Amino acid sequence: MEQLRWLILTGIVSGLLCGTACSAAEAPGPAETRPELPLHLLKVPPGFRIDLFTADVPNARSLTLGDNGTVFVGSWRAGNVYAVVDQDRDGKADQVHTIIREMTVPNGVAFRQGSLYVAQIHRVLRLDDIENRLANPPAPMVINNTFPTERHHGWKFIAFGPDGKLYVPVGAPCNICESDDPRFASLLRMNPDGSELEIFAHGVRNTVGFDWQPGRDVLWFTDNGRDMMGDDLPPDELNRAPIKGLHFGYPYCHGGDISDPEFGDKRPCADFVPPARKLDPHVAALGMRFYDGGMFPAKYRHQVFIAEHGSWNRSRKIGYRVSLVGIDGDRAVSYETFAEGWLQGEAAWGRPVDVLVMPDGALLVSDDRAGAIYRISWMGAR
Repeated sequence: MEQLRWLILTGIVSGLLCGTACSAAEAPGPAETRPELPLHLLKVPPGFRIDLFTADVPNARSLTLGDNGTVFVGSWRAGNVYAVVDQDRDGKADQVHTIIREMTVPNGVAFRQGSLYVAQIHRVLRLDDIENRLANPPAPMVINNTFPTERHHGWKFIAFGPDGKLYVPVGAPCNICESDDPRFASLLRMNPDGSELEIFAHGVRNTVGFDWQPGRDVLWFTDNGRDMMGDDLPPDELNRAPIKGLHFGYPYCHGGDISDPEFGDKRPCADFVPPARKLDPHVAALGMRFYDGGMFPAKYRHQVFIAEHGSWNRSRKIGYRVSLVGIDGDRAVSYETFAEGWLQGEAAWGRPVDVLVMPDGALLVSDDRAGAIYRISWMGAR
């Protein structure tokens, strides 16, 4: 309990010092000064177990996987990008390399053909042949530096789609507003060399996680609902974008049927694509992945895991967990908690950010408050 009190107190003090401006990613202290994390507080369904993959990744956020099994990890406040190596494949990291240091918000990471792509607020970088140079990383090469510089919702999750293009979001530069720049509140895509940048989806307030449905190659993405409409409105969203050019409502409509009190009179909700699934309000749904591994029981295959970072301005906290959304074809048919325990009462010692399916079928979960990555595995009868 003393360890838990220390972790909770650290989080509370950090929150008081930061205020709401940094509420989404309080950085922990150095790994060597932290006590052992209270994993016994974490709960997963019967037959599963959750273990510590590494606790040496301060402010761990977005995750991506290299061809050789390296887990690359972006961060926000720490300003670093890490390469985590499980050399003996025992489910625990053996080495953590810092391949970028003290860079402004290198949150997004994606991997393609031997190269690591890193997204900051205003640009995307590339590090070539990175898995052969973890101890001596190359200088990053700028492939596109034309993105807006606004910090509000400016951190980026990035990923390559089945079309070979790199998808890069630009969040709304505010809680709720209209903008003359159509790039804000949208999801963009471009070629791997940074050329032919275009808007793929409109009306997306702030997506920090997306993936493509196996066998259908359809994009699904999380989106964070606006603030200051009360504890229970609006919901966060899981959206489905089968084609280019769709509009998902922001700033005029939320959750498919909630007209915005400031901008809703300009366009009706009927003009927009409703979410595939309404999520709980203010949970801060971030990273998501379709489960395409072979370790978990068959009922989990091609279902969606979502890291819910947790509320920051709700009177009673919600989120701080990993949720599971059941998918049936093009429909999201269920929504339930899969892993929880980072929130104890009204104090959170951890905040899940992203999820990643490993080659062996285990599920990794990053935690920017604890500076850790967890590994969820199936131990029951298959």
